[in-house]
Amino acid sequence: MAAAQPSSSKQNDRSSTSYLEAYDELIRTLPMEKGWWTDLHRYKGFWLTSFAAIKGIMFMEQHFKSQPEDIILAGYMKCGTTWLKSLLFATINRHRFEFSTHPLLTSNPQQLFVILDIIFKQDDELPYANNFEAMPSPRLFATHIPYSLLPETVTRSGCKFVYICRDPKDVLVSKWHFAQKLRLKGIPPLSLDEAFEMFCNGVSHYGPFWEHVLEYWKASLEAPNKVLFLRYEDLKREPVAQVKRLAEFLGKPFSVEEESVVDEIVKLCSLNNLRNLEVNKSKRFNSVVKYSDFFRRGEVGDWRNHMTLEMAEKLDRITNEKLHGSGLTSLAHAS
Repeated sequence: MAAAQPSSSKQNDRSSTSYLEAYDELIRTLPMEKGWWTDLHRYKGFWLTSFAAIKGIMFMEQHFKSQPEDIILAGYMKCGTTWLKSLLFATINRHRFEFSTHPLLTSNPQQLFVILDIIFKQDDELPYANNFEAMPSPRLFATHIPYSLLPETVTRSGCKFVYICRDPKDVLVSKWHFAQKLRLKGIPPLSLDEAFEMFCNGVSHYGPFWEHVLEYWKASLEAPNKVLFLRYEDLKREPVAQVKRLAEFLGKPFSVEEESVVDEIVKLCSLNNLRNLEVNKSKRFNSVVKYSDFFRRGEVGDWRNHMTLEMAEKLDRITNEKLHGSGLTSLAHAS
């Protein structure tokens, strides 16, 4: 008589225990530094939060397998991922929804993607929480996790990545503003000078910034049909052309008859339109962050309103040194 097999629930309990035990053991060994709003641990060359990114990576290694049809939107924090989520969602689903009743009118772009960084969390408000097989194809995911830290079940699955980068000077300023909203009450605000030094030293959530960008850039050179590398500044300057490029990459090019559809998508997803929708003015992402916090100014070159010329020159110099020889030459001066 065959031996009784453990129930699926017992198997899940055992695998969850094993991943959590490994996580607890690992965290105690990692270097730690003060972060912009919470402590950071250095994990395989990057500074990450323990309770989100690192735990998310370890959960994925055991429990998540990507599919070739999946689309993963990636980017360093504050590079324009919220805006790009709306453009990607509207582009890939343009035949499913009418513009007059579009999901983006009542949902924040964050709600329309599963975030891989916190994929381990149970959240009853997310329709596909931990039941990803039930998601319609193509499944849409998003992440700030560096490319090298994603499990091979993701990077070798054949899925497509859309990556967005931005002038690090604007990234720094935008992230500094965002950090003020995330710091707990009673903790002194982080000065721009402090944030600047930490950013330059690579001690920043998902940083160092340059290594993050370079990993996805190199992946796009090695597999341009699988990794699309976009610049925020290009998206701001020529949104229609970049949305067409996005659709082409996703295998859903716009026909000649759809020229007006591209314009409608750009209009629907404009930052000005999104920030003025009721969902993005009144609702919350979590207990700390409001959806309105994801829409500040979004302007190219806003760093000039906050940083000194000396700070900008130093950051440009670091950027040029870090990117030297990569072929990615215009990032520091994109604005």
